[in-house]
Amino acid sequence: MPSRRHFVTSGALTALSATRVLGANDRIHVGLIGCGNRGIRALLTEALKHREEANIQFDAVCDIWRQHREEAAAFTKSTAGNEPRQMAAYREMLALKEIDAVIIATPDHQHAVMLTDAVRAGKDAYCEKPLGMEMKDLLVCVDTVKRSDRIVQMGTQVRSLPSSMGAKTWIQAGGLGKVFKIEQERNGVTPYWHRYGERQLAEADTDWKAFVFNRKPRAFDANQQTGWFGYRDFSRGPHSNLMVHFIDLVHHITGCGLPKRCVTLGGTFRFKDQYNAPDSVETVIEYEDFLVRYSTAFGTSAGNYLKFFGSKGTMDASNWSGRPFEVSGRGAEEPLPEGTAIPEVESDPHMLNWLKCLRTRQQPNAPIEAGYSHSVAVILSDEAMIRGRRLVYDSTRRAIREG
Repeated sequence: MPSRRHFVTSGALTALSATRVLGANDRIHVGLIGCGNRGIRALLTEALKHREEANIQFDAVCDIWRQHREEAAAFTKSTAGNEPRQMAAYREMLALKEIDAVIIATPDHQHAVMLTDAVRAGKDAYCEKPLGMEMKDLLVCVDTVKRSDRIVQMGTQVRSLPSSMGAKTWIQAGGLGKVFKIEQERNGVTPYWHRYGERQLAEADTDWKAFVFNRKPRAFDANQQTGWFGYRDFSRGPHSNLMVHFIDLVHHITGCGLPKRCVTLGGTFRFKDQYNAPDSVETVIEYEDFLVRYSTAFGTSAGNYLKFFGSKGTMDASNWSGRPFEVSGRGAEEPLPEGTAIPEVESDPHMLNWLKCLRTRQQPNAPIEAGYSHSVAVILSDEAMIRGRRLVYDSTRRAIREG
């Protein structure tokens, strides 16, 4: 396996001019990095569904967990007919000249560094969210992508749904009037990391050091790897993992800029166990033109909603399955006429949008700027909780400070 120093400094890997130039009829060769539930059952499944239309082939699958990469290889063979190479080290995949693009579906703390490495290796990429957990890694990643000619899609797939596209067009045309507040309540009976933590993992079947990645070294702990969503070293909590869908939708639909200020409260109030991610969190983020509130409480599945409030009424986006969002003028200053509906806007599925852009070289629906914006919001929210202060995002210095 090539060393990190060799990987970063090798001209063959960092020279983007060496990237294979795709013709209109050339097959695109793709690799999957991270073969867990999301990697296989969502991203690999979706990409293979479009394999003929997009003319792609999965040639390699990578995961430090042996059974996961074996499952991904078997699924690819049974679905597409070819058997991809299996590997445990993601840099080994990035060193393959025949791979044109990669899908990154690893734990949250690895996203920004892996995407940076992928782009430096000349690969196009689809990267799961959130992009960044710390500003330092985020800024290096964003700057690397923007200096390149690589096509990068962030995995905030909700923005590509026809309902989201329709709402974006309608709201930015003034359909809801002046939008002044947006809220989401997203609850669950139990924290989502519990079901992942129940999986069994033997130390011999994984690369524990590779999982810990750039975090403080520690002895093997199967639950920290299987239930990583519940540990703040690897995923901060629902305000950084679940809220990212909501906040990206806010950015997408309104076309707003970066957040200005934030206050957050959170803690463990229901589930006292080995996990240290908060099971309840409340965050309020101020933008230039409106206020945003996000809340999660584990212990109940009741009370879920997502609403945009404007001077002409309310848009209920609680059901983002793809159907047009519902609108109502009840209680508004300038009520919408009875029967107002949001016009539908056709849109390719998020994965297909990225695959098409690999050929056209156009920017996809969720480019690197979307990853930067949603990451700033979730990092700001988490920092406000940690410090117990109202925090400000300084967009000129690209830094968080008290204020």
